[in-house]
Amino acid sequence: MSLARTLSDRKAVTMPAPDVRKSTVLIGDQQLEGILRQPDKASGLVIFAHGAGSSRLSPRNNYVAESLGRRGISTLLFDLLTEDEAGDRANVFDIARLSARMVEAIGWAQANVTGPDTRVGLFGASTGAAAALVAAARAPKAVSVVVSRGGRPDLAGANLAQVRAPTLLIVGGADYGVIELNQDAARALTCDWQLELVPGATHLFEEPGALDRVVQLAGDWFERHFTAEQE
Repeated sequence: MSLARTLSDRKAVTMPAPDVRKSTVLIGDQQLEGILRQPDKASGLVIFAHGAGSSRLSPRNNYVAESLGRRGISTLLFDLLTEDEAGDRANVFDIARLSARMVEAIGWAQANVTGPDTRVGLFGASTGAAAALVAAARAPKAVSVVVSRGGRPDLAGANLAQVRAPTLLIVGGADYGVIELNQDAARALTCDWQLELVPGATHLFEEPGALDRVVQLAGDWFERHFTAEQE
């Protein structure tokens, strides 16, 4: 385990995009709409949990998903709430509800996605990070790896100690307050974990190069642990 401020000065490398099949899917009892991207010979599948007030159409998460696709990783972005539920602000902080939807999505993927994609990783942003971590705690045999971007892992509470999947926490170096919440949450984890600060980045990683750094860190973490699952 480590608590590091940065890894290296490497720039994100743009790779030629493989053929990616993109389809619309419906998840769970609520028939929540999702976007499934599947490159050929995928090494695994990453399911996204978006943050408060966002959806499967989040431009940042779609950018990350497309970048992971260039690395040969499948992705699933879906709406965690129905349209009516999303209208109630309290629901975006209902971690129990959100994590239950993530568990449903994991089950859907296991039933409907074949091949190496059945190795599942979770990518959570903001409150979605807590939902991803609770889901990982509830489905330890199904989840291979977790990444949090600008997340609120502290909202996962006592579930943090039950997470078994290697977990990467990515936080903006200028996202004051959230940095400390992630540091506290990391100390509660009992799995293999790492915390990385992106220098100068604020909560939404809008600064030049900040989101590309997220892509690099997350992509490396997913690739490393999906590969480890194959060995």
